Amino acid sequence: MTIIDPDIRKAETLPSRFYTDLETFNSIISSFGENWHFASHRNQLSAAQPIDNSLREPMLLTQVDGEIHCISNVCTHRGMLVCTEESDAKRLQCPYHGRIFSLDGQFRSMPEFDQVENFPTPDDDLRNFPLSEWKGLLFNTISATDFESFISAVEERVGWLPVADFTPDLSRHREYTIDSNWALYVDNYLEGFHIPFVHGDLHDVLDYDAYSTELFDGGVLQIGIANEGEPSFDLPEGHPDYGQNIAAYYFWLYPGLMLNFYPWGLSINLVIPETADKTRIVYHGFVGDASMLGQGAGGDLDKVEAEDQFIVEGCQKGVSSVAYERGRYSPTKEAGVHHFHRILTQ
Repeated sequence: MTIIDPDIRKAETLPSRFYTDLETFNSIISSFGENWHFASHRNQLSAAQPIDNSLREPMLLTQVDGEIHCISNVCTHRGMLVCTEESDAKRLQCPYHGRIFSLDGQFRSMPEFDQVENFPTPDDDLRNFPLSEWKGLLFNTISATDFESFISAVEERVGWLPVADFTPDLSRHREYTIDSNWALYVDNYLEGFHIPFVHGDLHDVLDYDAYSTELFDGGVLQIGIANEGEPSFDLPEGHPDYGQNIAAYYFWLYPGLMLNFYPWGLSINLVIPETADKTRIVYHGFVGDASMLGQGAGGDLDKVEAEDQFIVEGCQKGVSSVAYERGRYSPTKEAGVHHFHRILTQ
């Protein structure tokens, strides 16, 4: 059993096997169904849309007269995926043998089954999974229950933003496959320590000395303060940060959801583990104020992403070395990483 000392001044970082060992990887990933995961924004939904996130469970979002369902994407006949791409069809039909379901997952018909006894039963319907919504953002899970606690820190800081009205911007959608363990990517995200060394342009627009990290149950908030003259939020009176020049709110919610709020809108990063040393990163962009695009901390996310990928892929090679086992934390700069490691090992 790995224990991360709660005192960051004494603690050692994760053992290297958390980044390299397949058995450890599978053990961690198997618990992801107990967490909430981003599924989509209401404004980007089709009638039927396969969900792409860290849950290794084929699921669909479907929409019927404005009501959204999260249902299994596995046909109850022989297990074929019912829907492999977005569709505006008024029903779901399995491409294997033609079994038909309504958009809410109810069985409707099946050819060549007239002689089958005690058919259909409720087991022939597509299973429903929990679905929750916050300001137009949809989240799904297999077994998590307390959504309010999951989203409360986000609501407290940015609940005043009209996120439900943000417009999906397909030009900002990105997908990368990187040669790195997913936890290394999260490690890198959770500290601003590396900004002056890795992200020169980002460092120019942020006040590094004022960069701060706040910890909460199940997540981390990093707050970027704008340098003089750089874009910042127009915060409402009574806001916890009113009077400060906030350039960005960077939220991480366990295990791999990153909600990055900028004056122009929201960039969502999904960290999707593939294998112990390979991770898929998916970006979604939602624009609230197009006049602010290309400016400030969220001005060139492609460059920042490329710089981060260079680092985490290099770290993956390093933690796989016989020369590395564990490191130490900077108490002033790596509290978020320490918090993540404590969650991961608990």
